[in-house]
Amino acid sequence: MQYTTHGTCSRMINIEADGDIITSVSFLGGCNGNLQGISSLVKGMKIDDAIAKLSGIDCGGRGTSCPDQLAKALVEYKKGM
Repeated sequence: MQYTTHGTCSRMINIEADGDIITSVSFLGGCNGNLQGISSLVKGMKIDDAIAKLSGIDCGGRGTSCPDQLAKALVEYKKGM
């Protein structure tokens, strides 16, 4: 699944999952090192657990962040399951 982000430096998130387990996440744009870290941390995690941990994280008063956008992307992913 590809998700276009809103309000962040990253522009897109690519997500792959096997059932409810995240198998791969990659970001286009944004802070490369931090986003590689987030991608590595959520690999193997249940989708609902990642949503719970990442939802609502704010970056610089923007009202969202790359982790928050990943949570929103995962919510959308679940709708298509």
